[in-house]
Amino acid sequence: MPVVVVESPAKAKTINKYLGPDYTVLASYGHVRDLPPKDGSVDPDQNFEMQWEVASDSKKHIKAIADALAEDNELILATDPDREGEAISWHLQEALRKRKSIKKDTPVSRVVFNAITKDAVTEAMRNPRQVDQPLVDAYLARRALDYLVGFKLSPVLWRRLPGAKSAGRVQSVTLRLIVEREMEIEAFNPREYWTVKAQLTTPRGQTVETRLTVLAGKRLEKFDLENATQAEMAQQAVLSRDLSVQRVEAKPANRNPSAPFMTSTLQQEASRKFGFGARMTMNAAQRLYEAGLITYMRTDGIDMAPEAVTAARDAIAAKFGKQYVPETPRIYKNKAKNAQEAHECIRPTDLMKDASDAKIADPDQRKLYDLIYKRTIASQMAGARMERTTVDVGSDDGQVVLRATGQVMLFDGFLRVYEEGRDDVDTAEDDDKRLPQMAEGDAMTKEVVTPEQHFTQPPPRYTEATLVKRMEELGIGRPSTYASIVTTIQDRGYVRKEKNRLIPEDKGRLVTAFLTNYFRKYVGYDYTASLEEELDFVSAGDADYKKVLENFWHDFKVTIDEAMDNSITEVLEKINDVLAPHIFPPNEDGTDPRLCPNCGTGRLSMRTARAGGAFIGCSNYPDCKYTRAFGPPGQDDAAGIPPEGKLLGEDDGDKIWVHKGRFGPYAQRGEVTEDNKKPKRQSIPKEWPPEEVDLETAVKLLSLPRLIGPHPEDGVNVWSNIGRYGPYLKHAESTSDRGGTNANLETLEDVFTVGMNRAVQLLAEKVASRGGRGAAAKTLKSLGDHPDEGGAVEIKEGKYGPYVKWDKINATLPKDSEVDAVTLEQALELIAEKQAKKGTRRKAAPKKTAAKKTATKKKPAAKKATATKKKPAAKKTTAKKASGDASAEGDVLE
Repeated sequence: MPVVVVESPAKAKTINKYLGPDYTVLASYGHVRDLPPKDGSVDPDQNFEMQWEVASDSKKHIKAIADALAEDNELILATDPDREGEAISWHLQEALRKRKSIKKDTPVSRVVFNAITKDAVTEAMRNPRQVDQPLVDAYLARRALDYLVGFKLSPVLWRRLPGAKSAGRVQSVTLRLIVEREMEIEAFNPREYWTVKAQLTTPRGQTVETRLTVLAGKRLEKFDLENATQAEMAQQAVLSRDLSVQRVEAKPANRNPSAPFMTSTLQQEASRKFGFGARMTMNAAQRLYEAGLITYMRTDGIDMAPEAVTAARDAIAAKFGKQYVPETPRIYKNKAKNAQEAHECIRPTDLMKDASDAKIADPDQRKLYDLIYKRTIASQMAGARMERTTVDVGSDDGQVVLRATGQVMLFDGFLRVYEEGRDDVDTAEDDDKRLPQMAEGDAMTKEVVTPEQHFTQPPPRYTEATLVKRMEELGIGRPSTYASIVTTIQDRGYVRKEKNRLIPEDKGRLVTAFLTNYFRKYVGYDYTASLEEELDFVSAGDADYKKVLENFWHDFKVTIDEAMDNSITEVLEKINDVLAPHIFPPNEDGTDPRLCPNCGTGRLSMRTARAGGAFIGCSNYPDCKYTRAFGPPGQDDAAGIPPEGKLLGEDDGDKIWVHKGRFGPYAQRGEVTEDNKKPKRQSIPKEWPPEEVDLETAVKLLSLPRLIGPHPEDGVNVWSNIGRYGPYLKHAESTSDRGGTNANLETLEDVFTVGMNRAVQLLAEKVASRGGRGAAAKTLKSLGDHPDEGGAVEIKEGKYGPYVKWDKINATLPKDSEVDAVTLEQALELIAEKQAKKGTRRKAAPKKTAAKKTATKKKPAAKKATATKKKPAAKKTTAKKASGDASAEGDVLE
């Protein structure tokens, strides 16, 4: 029986089912060899010789394949159909040759399939080939380049920029994108402009909103109304004139569907619609591919196989009707620059099977499959037809014209199924609204004419979706690496994600400043893209990968040596100069922005912390301990507080201080001592300038949380406090309770003055606003105590009907149950069933047991194989271990 090797056990199981008992299907669990993480694994002096090492976890998988080959002398390599898959096949071949498991007479072939379906697998088996050496060469070049950058540049960072962790060939360029966008935002100066809107009424009594587009006979540009005075003059010009409909124009408009998904567009859309990170998207797609539900998920291709196009058109006709099927199939042209990534688009393998038919248990995978299914079906549907209407309302003298726009959907077409999401949508757009009936000459009545102030907005921070899109536009990285790159810069602490936006940390800024100053060429967008093109030439067989490496290394080595000649002091001072516009902006009075405001003689400069990050400190340290946050001086909310804190006075025998903290300024009662390691503290609200906080205000802050009293209805305490999101009320026994009801207070002063009557009203309004969520459920019937474990058993009124409650167990009553007829015994049965499903039981008091010996930590748990009863290698098709396909993506350190 031929031995077939794939990456993951899940794929092995599926393929074994298709091939039957005549084949032995085994898993390699991803890459089986890698470069050891030590100096010398790639030797530029020996023609870039690479020292490969079989991973310890992979040895048993190699042995299983070798044992199977001892019985069945034929090897079929069926790893993924991309560069990484080709590399895994090559590594397997080389590793097995070294073990002498592949002999001179051993037939070795390579098969690829774009989907794990019976037809695709059997067709691939009929068309074997050999390992594609140009593809392997492109992989070797990338791996060597990534190693040389990572292991030669990272030590320079460690020695010259304390706290920096690493640099990468593509990782550092991607980080630069995020840092430069943040600096654009910080340097942005908003510009004021005004618009004038008017709400008009038609002769038929219908209202329409319009926008002033012509003033004094001239078309208004964006910044023509610069201030309130000009806007008011424009408002008066409209109010002083009679208006009528001057022009009504209706034009047909068509919208065509987007192309099917490739890797980058799938990551972008999953981020927009579900908030999925790039890695999360790829992991879910991996599982769908292994289950045979979608085609291969790492591709630059957007074309569909002819049979898939036919199947999509048949599915559209069956589900929506023939009017939704265009006369001719839609053809999408591939965007891939190189054949190795130009596979078919990402699509369902069965186009008659939607998300409900696929029966996918995992919710994330189900969402992603639904997205892929709808995008694929929509890509072959008829376009949407609309009528776009523009109405100009103006004065007879032509001095003012106001415009209203809208559209009517005539035929929804592909929009019935799917509409592509958009990044940073301008909510001001109103072209989609439907307009009332109007005709030329209709007199319009002015209801309200309103001038509106606006300010230009800075460019938005990147999301993972927009970052991947920008990388794609610049030609940085490739589909198989986007997810790992975006994840790596977050894992290294260079970037954090807040509300789905990517924000550079201090470490990321410093690394970027260092690299753009000393290694500018290697973090250049054009250079990185040109290097990717050279690697594409290698994969196409048009370039020698050793020559590419030689050209890179010659200049890179010189740059490394030059950077090492600079001392840490020189490097930091250089970065000070580079970042000066950001961290030392000019003072309005013309004084030196780097003069220490504390001692008046020292010079401010950037300092790095051993743990990473940076701050601004005085050159007279330790005599002067002035510090402030890294960044512009205005960003430090506690600039008026000295490094040692500000003593406000004493209260009740305690010293009251204001300090600068990592998360902002705070008031503190007493000092840190051996006996009082955690004195009471309270953050100073952002609305209060910390330098203006006096003793009385600080004492008032430190008195929080404030107990208003017991609630008159249930006796549970009501508190007022200042939290992360502002002032609030809490209805709970203590402010540390996770339950209870919270309600916002309008002002900070309310925290100290609100009374019980007002508090009860606000809490009741909060409960009512969320449909009763948070309020105690009404008891319909008390059944008594649990006979074995104690605690009341009750029937409660729930949103979806009555249910039995005991301890933390809620069990829904069967439909049509009469509450009055339910007995304690029946309730106990429902509770027991719910416990069995959840696997929960009230635990008895813990008993003392002998301490268990813990194994020495060797490898991450996800890599550790589960101990199982040994079976003959030839029969082994699966194992309980994380899929190798998913981890293969992380093997490319870019």
